[in-house]
Amino acid sequence: MLEQAIEERRHKPRINAREGTRVLVIDDSKTIVTVLRKFLRSAGYEVYEALDAEAGLLLMHQHKPELVFLDIVLPGMNGFAALRAIRRDPELRETPVIMMSGNEQAMEQFFGTRIGADDFMKKPFSRHEAFFRIERLLDDSFIPRRAHPQAQAGAEIPAAAVATTAAI
Repeated sequence: MLEQAIEERRHKPRINAREGTRVLVIDDSKTIVTVLRKFLRSAGYEVYEALDAEAGLLLMHQHKPELVFLDIVLPGMNGFAALRAIRRDPELRETPVIMMSGNEQAMEQFFGTRIGADDFMKKPFSRHEAFFRIERLLDDSFIPRRAHPQAQAGAEIPAAAVATTAAI
């Protein structure tokens, strides 16, 4: 069903966030970071990059991105722990987060959504899918907004889920 929506979206003019929208990409894969940077800059976004969650959280405080692409499996702090830190921080909690993973297990999507992810994108992804995910989060002023503000900030993740993703 999602693939159908992405395919239908492919044939319509793209709706971008306003030019200069600040986006942070947190992924330990330099390839993924490079691909997203290229996609986003071509649409006028200002892109910041981090190869681990700790650096990403620091960049969030420094640059106040309006949208974050966050990988789940990262060295050190994983994406779930980073998302939990974002949702617990009053300065960062309203920042929309699109989680990414090469593993499409429903458990990852469930836990990510439960602790406050606004969307989930499976790697590898196409340019169309990346912009489809962004477009779903835009408000009437073309600013990315939280999709699930009712999600509990800082909801707990079962230890088994963290251990499972750390082993991937």
